[in-house]
Amino acid sequence: MQQELDKLIRSTVNGLGYELWGYEYRLQTESALLRIFIESEKGINLDDCSTVSRQIGAALDVDDLIPVAYILEISSPGVDRVLFDANQYERYLGEKIKVRTRIPVDGRRNFKGKMVAVSDTDVTVEIDNLDYDIPFEVVDRARVLMDVRPKKPQK
Repeated sequence: MQQELDKLIRSTVNGLGYELWGYEYRLQTESALLRIFIESEKGINLDDCSTVSRQIGAALDVDDLIPVAYILEISSPGVDRVLFDANQYERYLGEKIKVRTRIPVDGRRNFKGKMVAVSDTDVTVEIDNLDYDIPFEVVDRARVLMDVRPKKPQK
């Protein structure tokens, strides 16, 4: 089912002329959440999200890939974007990120610091001058933390 869902999402988003940034599928007991992030060189607006939502929703209804009631959300990745693969991590090397893991790594599950390295298998986050190597396989969610506050004037 996961492969069919992935294929449907990728082909629909790409077929509409957007880039698939990534998606999250969370299945609960009686419902599911499908959150899809789309990107475009010209940016994403509400009409873009509506277009993708209608097409994905119709395709899901026809193929009946989600066996329970579901919520479908379509959005841009935004400024504090969720990271899905090593290539995306590499784009933001040197930036501050927040990572939550499914199981503890070095005794903790939440990491907030500077991303200092990325490999095919893990990301390294520096926190208080200590490096933490976090395997991608245990990452529950990672996002870039962009500082959009205005800089204080220097004296």
